[in-house]
Amino acid sequence: MNLKVIGAGFGRTGTLSVCTALNQLDFPCYHMFEVLENKENKSHLDFWRKVANEEPGTQFQWNQVFSKYSAAVDNPACCVWRELMTAYPDAKVVLTVHPRGAEAWYESTMDTIYFTESLWQFKVLELLTPFGRKMGDMSRKLIWQRSHKGTMRDRSKAIAHYHQHIEEVKKSVPAERLLVFSVDQGWKPLCEFLGVAEPSTEFPNVNDRAAIKRTIAGVTRGAYFILGIAFIAVAGLIYGLVKALA
Repeated sequence: MNLKVIGAGFGRTGTLSVCTALNQLDFPCYHMFEVLENKENKSHLDFWRKVANEEPGTQFQWNQVFSKYSAAVDNPACCVWRELMTAYPDAKVVLTVHPRGAEAWYESTMDTIYFTESLWQFKVLELLTPFGRKMGDMSRKLIWQRSHKGTMRDRSKAIAHYHQHIEEVKKSVPAERLLVFSVDQGWKPLCEFLGVAEPSTEFPNVNDRAAIKRTIAGVTRGAYFILGIAFIAVAGLIYGLVKALA
């Protein structure tokens, strides 16, 4: 299966709602949740880590991750929208933008998915677990450095880059292949762009903030558990040394 829809919009621009909509329109859609939560995709994090550690523009066997999908939005796929346009020259590009603007996008990002950089508990997992190392390395190099140019800790620079990214996509993608889309626009522009009928149901409004917060809570619990085990191990070692010296 070849990609027919490439999402070029940053994460936290309504990508899960768009993903849900594309699934309803019979475009099976790839999203970060497919990397982290789909048990059939256990090898995908390793694949994206390889992508993160190669030079921008490098082509890969993209069907290793997209073989079951005809659309891809959100991180990490949106980080390689240029490469995917080259690999899938007939695909259309959907550039999602936040319905409440760049400021709201920034607040949402910093409150949720930036936890891989900002949460000390994740750094514990990154130091001590294989998953943490892979996820931390991939997200840092591919998402926060390559895609966001290391701007996220500076609000004004991050927002400026958000606008710059939108203009870059508009200049780079032929008009007939591009839809700039906000989820509050509903079905019509998306369905007209893809040449499919509009569903009779309302456009999905999926707020994944709660799911991400649960992930963050899980990371926190995992870090505390590891630290607890480490404390017990160190305490046991000290106790053993004290007894040996007594």
